[in-house]
Amino acid sequence: MTLHIPFDNTYVTLPDAFFARVAPTPVKAPSLIAINLPLASELGIEGLDDPDLAAVFAGNAIPDGAAPLAQLYAGHQFGQYSPQLGDGRAVLLGETIGTDGVRRDIQLKGAGRTPFSRMGDGRAWLGPVLREYVLSEAMHTLGVPTTRALAAVRTGEQVIRDRPLPGAVLTRVAQSHLRVGTFQAFAARGDTRGLQTLFEYAVARHYPDATDPALFLDAVMRKQAALVAHWLALGFIHGVMNTDNCAISGETIDYGPCAFMDAYHPETVYSSIDRYGRYSYAAQADIIVWNMAQLATALLPLMPDPEAAVEPFTAQIHAMPEMIRAQWLSRFGAKIGLTDPKPEDATLITELLGLMQESEADFTNTFRGLPDGTASDHITDTAKFDAWAQTWQSRLETEADPERVMHSANPALIPRNHRIEAMIDAATRGDDSAFHHLLAAYAHPYDDDPAYADLRQPPQPDEVVAATYCGT
Repeated sequence: MTLHIPFDNTYVTLPDAFFARVAPTPVKAPSLIAINLPLASELGIEGLDDPDLAAVFAGNAIPDGAAPLAQLYAGHQFGQYSPQLGDGRAVLLGETIGTDGVRRDIQLKGAGRTPFSRMGDGRAWLGPVLREYVLSEAMHTLGVPTTRALAAVRTGEQVIRDRPLPGAVLTRVAQSHLRVGTFQAFAARGDTRGLQTLFEYAVARHYPDATDPALFLDAVMRKQAALVAHWLALGFIHGVMNTDNCAISGETIDYGPCAFMDAYHPETVYSSIDRYGRYSYAAQADIIVWNMAQLATALLPLMPDPEAAVEPFTAQIHAMPEMIRAQWLSRFGAKIGLTDPKPEDATLITELLGLMQESEADFTNTFRGLPDGTASDHITDTAKFDAWAQTWQSRLETEADPERVMHSANPALIPRNHRIEAMIDAATRGDDSAFHHLLAAYAHPYDDDPAYADLRQPPQPDEVVAATYCGT
């Protein structure tokens, strides 16, 4: 059966300033690594037994109905504004409306040069492709809003980074690829007409009840506050929270130098390019507020009186930290068994985190061990932990089913850095078994499955991954 993707494209109908029409660059010898069958079904894709599947998801064959393009955006990268970025190695094939009624983009990442490539080659190597595939799918099963991975393909070619490496293409699915940086691009150019068109498109696609820029800003802020609190509750560190990596939809996007913490420390940084900890674990709550301030600035020209709108927009931004604190309390309250945590419960949570920091305790295993009594195994000062636990148990007396709440909030499995790196090393040598093993394990991260008990273990000293990389 011939592959059929039910495209229903809207972005291509926007003015030419929004994108560049460009086709993917064909590769030498595409071979399929993985296809996400449940996601394909949700997207309404048919004909997945097509022998040309690898060619389509490598960019060698353009499916009927596709309208390939590269999107324009700008953005602040580590605080420095870049006026034009755009899809330098990604091509949007088009959009579908899934069986759930949700419109989503289908994008090839690593599909070759575009007019926005600057000095890049437009390609991706195998490691970042498999990292994003595994991590984005794990984030989905962990319950975090995220882009998804539809397919991964080897190209049969090498790309040059610090050395020759096997090339690959990822097919990424997102509710859209609109970013804070998309708004910044038009605002910085003084293109108010383009900015208005973008605003109307984003409202129609994501926030139909947001009838003016202030309501739109509030809606985006609420999504981002909930998203970052969810990251924190899982020990996730995005690693590169530039405004061009901040999706208007509230989805996690761009899995570059991201990682999950092993030993808890709020200042943990993995990204090799984050020399000053701008995007450390704890800093993420502040950075998302900064990013939303950049969105607010970009939206100001759409207001009838931009100067008069500065004060109310500023008040909106100043209210965001409290949004994040409320989401944080809800997420971490559940992690210690509380269905409706009160503000005073924050002390109980922060005291436990303090004990974990002093002990360099494993973030995931300590929280997972609370209901079965093994959390104390990770804390060096047992007297302090016992005192904390006594207060905690007293607090749980009013809870109906704290164990269920904790098991639902604390995964048994996360994509640990050393396991991801080992998987990439094996795949680089042509062995994809670890990749498929991890995908199977992370399909049910809240289950205590003995088959994956080894994946719960923190790294040994010689397995610790100290830095992660963008891969561009």
